[in-house]
Amino acid sequence: DGQCDVSGWRDIVAVSAGYKHTVGLKSDGTVVATGYNKDGQCDVSGWRDIVAVSAGHWHTVGLKSDGTVVATGSNEYGECDVSDWRDIVAVSAGGLYTVGLRSDGTVAATGVNDCGQCDVSGWRDIVAVSAGGSYTVGLKSDGTVVAMGYNKDGQCDVSGWRDIVAIAAGDYHTVGLKSNGTIVAAGRNMDGECNVRGWKDIGGSLTLQ
Repeated sequence: DGQCDVSGWRDIVAVSAGYKHTVGLKSDGTVVATGYNKDGQCDVSGWRDIVAVSAGHWHTVGLKSDGTVVATGSNEYGECDVSDWRDIVAVSAGGLYTVGLRSDGTVAATGVNDCGQCDVSGWRDIVAVSAGGSYTVGLKSDGTVVAMGYNKDGQCDVSGWRDIVAIAAGDYHTVGLKSNGTIVAAGRNMDGECNVRGWKDIGGSLTLQ
């Protein structure tokens, strides 16, 4: 669907890969996108003052410099109903839903909630969020992790994690980066996606899809 047609992109400072589309944030705060666009998930050419982007399965979300959020694409379940969000410092687009982290450490969510993936209103002291296929993961200020939603494969079994500095939720597995540069993982491992026990000296952030 052309989701890999990015060779001409320049001045990109962040990227996010959705199900069949790819989004790039440019240094001037504008956004580019390529790939499947049947639901308008690539209609981002008019966006301005964007500081972060996230591509979901069928929609795209952008965080503006003023803490508001824009979204485009499929809105069958209200996953793009973010126009009233304020004081947002991070966004994550999941399968058919969207999660936003507020500056006060609470979390907002909208969209499909069939597995409880949007039941995050009680979360506090959150410093990072990641929306997976049908579940949501939050990193707390004390380095512990919380998760809500679909857990058939154990992707939400993160209550015992400690000293975590970054998280990423995939479709069916979760990855955490520890302060010592090692990785922990939980969830589906049919293709070895959780075989990270031997990884060392990992730094930066994590991104899964």
